[in-house]
Amino acid sequence: MTDYPKKTCSIERLVTIPEDVQKVLDGKKWATRRNGVYAYPGEIMTLEGQEFTIDKLYVQTLGELTDEDAKAEGHETVEGYKQTMLAIHDKMPWLPQMKVWVHEYSPVQK
Repeated sequence: MTDYPKKTCSIERLVTIPEDVQKVLDGKKWATRRNGVYAYPGEIMTLEGQEFTIDKLYVQTLGELTDEDAKAEGHETVEGYKQTMLAIHDKMPWLPQMKVWVHEYSPVQK
């Protein structure tokens, strides 16, 4: 296992916006970027009774984002993702060198 930093928030806070929860449940969102670590690989996130396992955790800069990354976040393009983030976090600067933690997850197969 990689040495990850201490969590800055709990896994329960990883996906909280109702529209995003629905995207995860519908399979249209499978990654969440945060400015800190909310979950480690192998942990289980539960959304409306459905379980999702954290598959990957890694750092990425906003300048490295691609449209494929935006699709993983439930958006069509990087620009669409950027506008949504800036609307939610009105004081957040969008700096290409800004680092974020990417949490990728998938449904738990029963």
